Amino acid sequence: MTDHPIGDTSVPAPVFGYLHSTESGAGVDGPGMRFVFFTSGCQFRCLYCHNPDTWNRNHGRKVTLDEALAEVAPYAKFLKIAGGVTVSGGEPLMQPEFVGALLSQLKQRHNLHTALDTQGFLHQNISDEWLDAVDLVMLDIKHSSPERYLALTGQALQPTLDFARRLARLGKKIWIRYVLVPGLSDDDSDIERLAEFVASLGPVVERVEILPFHQMGADKWKQLGLDYTLSQTPVPDAGQVERAQQFFAAKGLLVT
Repeated sequence: MTDHPIGDTSVPAPVFGYLHSTESGAGVDGPGMRFVFFTSGCQFRCLYCHNPDTWNRNHGRKVTLDEALAEVAPYAKFLKIAGGVTVSGGEPLMQPEFVGALLSQLKQRHNLHTALDTQGFLHQNISDEWLDAVDLVMLDIKHSSPERYLALTGQALQPTLDFARRLARLGKKIWIRYVLVPGLSDDDSDIERLAEFVASLGPVVERVEILPFHQMGADKWKQLGLDYTLSQTPVPDAGQVERAQQFFAAKGLLVT
């Protein structure tokens, strides 16, 4: 027989998370105007990453769940009408307990639209129920070739594809995001293969966003003493972006 203390008044330990930064009034991180939490920590090492300062979780600002929610509270009434809240990164699924609690409380306290911006690699760390508080998943698929994906990110492609299929099974709305990098992710056959996969997910895919590569993160790599190998890589022109978009549009997908 196990003894239990009489009058035990212990309470659960507070949930902590690590934030790189926040942004209010963001217009490119989901539908409408968004409040965005950028979490710290990412296991990917994407060659074109424009926020390498988010890679180390412990370099972020440590906050409690209540402290994070307090940052949203002043905007909650506006966000309920105008947009919602997005949790991005870094990689949010590196902090599943904190991010899951944050998304759940955003629903319970403010009934806000929620979006999760992720590459999905760590999706096995979360349950299907964890996703109940997520209205939209903005899924970054970096490449359709497993070999090139590994060279580009340092990680395997398959978990991300598995997560996409899992979201489709759950009927969870998805926006696919694809960064177009000349010489790395602009091959026609690779894009067409990705378009076929995305189309196979069915109507849960609301749109595909083709994001042109840019050089805005180059200075951060230099400041951190990291070797930035894409310094001579050009930005794709409008024609290259349109060509990539056409592969998805040909599959009946809405492309932006």
